[in-house]
Amino acid sequence: MKRTVLMIIDGLRADMVTPTLTPNLCQIARTGRLFRQHRSVFPSATRVSSASIATGCLPMTHGLFGNAIALDEGDGLKPVSVGPPDFRERLRAATGRTLLAPTLAEHVADIGGAHICSNASAGAAHLQDPDGHGWLYHRNGSHAPGLVPLQSDPMQSITYDASGDVDTVTQFCDALLSPNETPVFITWICEPDHSQHALELGCEAHRAIIRGSDTCAGRVKKAVDTLRQRGDDVLFVLGSDHGHETVDAVVPIEALLIKAGLKAATDSSDVVLASSGMGALIYLAPDAQAQSEQIAQWLSEQKWCGAIYAGDALEDIGLAPRGGLAIAFSMGKKNAVNRYGIPGFGHVAGDRFMPSHTAGHGQHGGLGPYETQPFLIVEGGDFSAGTSDEATCTIDIAPTLLRHLGLATHGMDGAALPLSD
Repeated sequence: MKRTVLMIIDGLRADMVTPTLTPNLCQIARTGRLFRQHRSVFPSATRVSSASIATGCLPMTHGLFGNAIALDEGDGLKPVSVGPPDFRERLRAATGRTLLAPTLAEHVADIGGAHICSNASAGAAHLQDPDGHGWLYHRNGSHAPGLVPLQSDPMQSITYDASGDVDTVTQFCDALLSPNETPVFITWICEPDHSQHALELGCEAHRAIIRGSDTCAGRVKKAVDTLRQRGDDVLFVLGSDHGHETVDAVVPIEALLIKAGLKAATDSSDVVLASSGMGALIYLAPDAQAQSEQIAQWLSEQKWCGAIYAGDALEDIGLAPRGGLAIAFSMGKKNAVNRYGIPGFGHVAGDRFMPSHTAGHGQHGGLGPYETQPFLIVEGGDFSAGTSDEATCTIDIAPTLLRHLGLATHGMDGAALPLSD
């Protein structure tokens, strides 16, 4: 039967896919097709990327705008992290829905469904199938179709680290090779992203983590080859959701907005900052909408701020002025290398949900050249081996998988990847 297997290696930037660090990925690239001009959505962050990969849509279409967003849960706009296990139900309660676009799991629900094993945050995992059309396995709770909880679930003991990735891939490969008629299999491992937030990019510990993730990819490739030997027509897609750059400085933007007289207080609902790390969003209450131009002007005067998008210009980066969203911006960048020779530095928007941000460690979320360049390799199906320099995006993955299965991709912002030059 026709099958699709998608593996996401969280946070692995494209220039770190090398023969030394990732021999398995490089071997797969030699037999598959490497897309060298692949880019992430904005913000270049895991949770919004998860929604975009699942739906084949930009944030403006699927409705989830960042790693943190602002919601009005009855007492005005407040910043809310997308990461915790309760986010899905908070979003549903506040807005009456989860995502505005169907996921891969929904597209294949009637032809065998999707099997998803994720070692990302709960929020990122849930966004692969927020409405329960398939089987989702995650340490914070797994479900069958209909969001029916799975009581016997070995994923509950899996840890959020490299060891947990190994266990996740073990369970994923076991499921992949079991007797089944499932057309879509997805696994998402947390490394190297998880460790990059606490390490200097390029240090030996970081390189060891990348090698471990590459080993996981090799195990999935072996399982895919076994399926092919059994006669299945398998399209194998490997990629990441974003890259990483080095933190230059952490900027306390909320405090600076208050000091400038642009926000009433830390917990006020008039002006709400939602940080995704090296990129951030500003939401305005209905009675504060007139401040948008003043705040955008103030941001443009700050040395720590990069590109700014406000109002209708939000559509230029795949967002939209809805739900109070008024401004999005990328933090300022510096053309420099760290002590291990890894290029890319950027400021971080201080984040109440991630107070552990540290200068010198990895981060992402903005529009920098390395944080926005994940890798992408496609092997099997009708793809010819080689490399492609055509511009592609993470939203192109879902329509590529559906094309292999002979399914329509109506309503997706992305397009199926070119099979050859």
